[in-house]
Amino acid sequence: MTRMLDLIPRTRELMPFIPDSLVFDRFFDDLFYDNKIIPAFDISETDKEYLITAEVPGIDVKDIDITLSNGILSIKGEKKKEDESKETNYHCIERHYGSFERRFRIPESVKTDKLDAIYNKGILKLSLPKSGKAKARQIEVRKEGKTK
Repeated sequence: MTRMLDLIPRTRELMPFIPDSLVFDRFFDDLFYDNKIIPAFDISETDKEYLITAEVPGIDVKDIDITLSNGILSIKGEKKKEDESKETNYHCIERHYGSFERRFRIPESVKTDKLDAIYNKGILKLSLPKSGKAKARQIEVRKEGKTK
């Protein structure tokens, strides 16, 4: 049986190794200094499909790229900075600009040819229909040296 957790990326698998002592510092570095944005993703499941929903406000639909390769669904996007006016003196800029990339391991039970993505008002919704093919099976454990 495919588990819902298969969709959730395992940080240590898809990102370079970060010592536990630096995780907190790295979190803030990524937020504020590396010109990256970190959109919020929700993952849910129904009997017929998996759903991935992301908040990506301010990102144009043409700046979102979704690919599926070797069982990994990659979602990339970029929020581009508006042209600054030479007459305007900025004292504080709180809006974030930059790019993001998230990867999700897709279970074998997903109909990869039927994936659907819809973008509306800053919300990206991906539908991953289930095929029902990949079922878990019990594997008998035998004592060494014995045959069936």
